Amino acid sequence: MCNNPLLKDPYQQLDDYIDSIPYKKENLILILHRAQEIFGYLPDKVQWHIAQKLDLPSAKIYGVVSFYSFFTMKPRGKHVANVCMGTACFVRGSEKLQKEVESQLGIKTGQTTEDQLFSLDSVRCIGACGLAPVMTVDGKVHGRLETTADIKQALAKYRPEGTPEEAKGSNSNI
Repeated sequence: MCNNPLLKDPYQQLDDYIDSIPYKKENLILILHRAQEIFGYLPDKVQWHIAQKLDLPSAKIYGVVSFYSFFTMKPRGKHVANVCMGTACFVRGSEKLQKEVESQLGIKTGQTTEDQLFSLDSVRCIGACGLAPVMTVDGKVHGRLETTADIKQALAKYRPEGTPEEAKGSNSNI
């Protein structure tokens, strides 16, 4: 058996992780986090596998996965952008920010770009109210996003090299 975790079958990686922790049923959320790290998301097949491994009903696994917003049952993009919709951001224009990000990415909130580069979501509060309106990409905060150019510049940091045109654009307010 291969000892390099990068070369192991993902289901074997998950089984090895589950086998390594005590109180397996009580650590369901921890197991789901690890499964999402391994697979990138939690499709039905992975949820069923976990249910079998823990001897739990698959409906219980689905209930936990669908309840917590961190978990996703759809493939995510390489980069995950979250637009803050908290009170401070909302007052400072987060709805316009969200619409502009949707426009620039060509997707709606909750979707992933066709090239699997970006997924877009909204969150209740990021906790960076002094920088409102705010968006995070892969957990990195981008604040004071008030013009189309600000947003293009923030997103350009995550695009492949050789696409500098993505960072250009009008400096109009959103």
